[in-house]
Amino acid sequence: MRPLAELDPAALRGCVAVLTDIDDTLTTDGQLPAAAYGALERLAQAGLAVVPITGRPAGWCDMIARFWPVAGVVGENGAFYFSYDRTARVMRQRFFAPEAERQANRARLSALRERILREVPGAGIASDQLYREADLAIDFCEDVPALPEAEVQRILDIFAEAGAVAKLSSIHVNGWFGDYDKLSMTRIFARDILGLDIDAERARVIFAGDSPNDGPMFGFFPNSCGVANVRDFAPGSFTPPAFVAASEGGAGFVEIAERILGARVPEAADA
Repeated sequence: MRPLAELDPAALRGCVAVLTDIDDTLTTDGQLPAAAYGALERLAQAGLAVVPITGRPAGWCDMIARFWPVAGVVGENGAFYFSYDRTARVMRQRFFAPEAERQANRARLSALRERILREVPGAGIASDQLYREADLAIDFCEDVPALPEAEVQRILDIFAEAGAVAKLSSIHVNGWFGDYDKLSMTRIFARDILGLDIDAERARVIFAGDSPNDGPMFGFFPNSCGVANVRDFAPGSFTPPAFVAASEGGAGFVEIAERILGARVPEAADA
């Protein structure tokens, strides 16, 4: 990972979209700082499509799509996207799996839920699980005392043994049934809502994140950026970002936003 200062402003002048994780990327210690939210607003006002790409649940994503200065949101690690058309006053939604498949998968996840709670003492069900459509979120440090690394790995292993996909974030292990991730739904969202082919235009998109479940996004976008706490995860355990900010959490995201915005003003970038 190279310092953010080495990200060439010339590579950012054609940027059309900024994608970002939420937890521990926009947030700091579980809260959204005013400066980080302000950075989202400034990016949107500059004409960039701002899109949170998160593991958080459908209930939260409906609110984010409606009230934040964003073009839409990809939620539950790629299970769906929501985008609110403010002119038509219509929420556009697309799920990766049809309703019948989601219902069947929820039954399978319910069984996994009981197994994980039984076999991994101290693990909890994420407090936002009630608002989820497609995955099971196991809390290992957000609202429960932090579990040892071996116990977190056991949660990942149980999902894998059941044939589920499991991804590690900074606070949860998210598991689901289905062949999707953050990147696959981002590709669909970009095509449907932004009219953008990210395979052809990946150099014009910036992604910011902080943890292993962001690995597919880090690896795909050549100018991907991490906030400093991405260094907390073991090297080699996921694909890292190309560049890394000096600060953690929301302050790190502000650094990334300022780098992007500065590049859009030639005199600021050349100063």
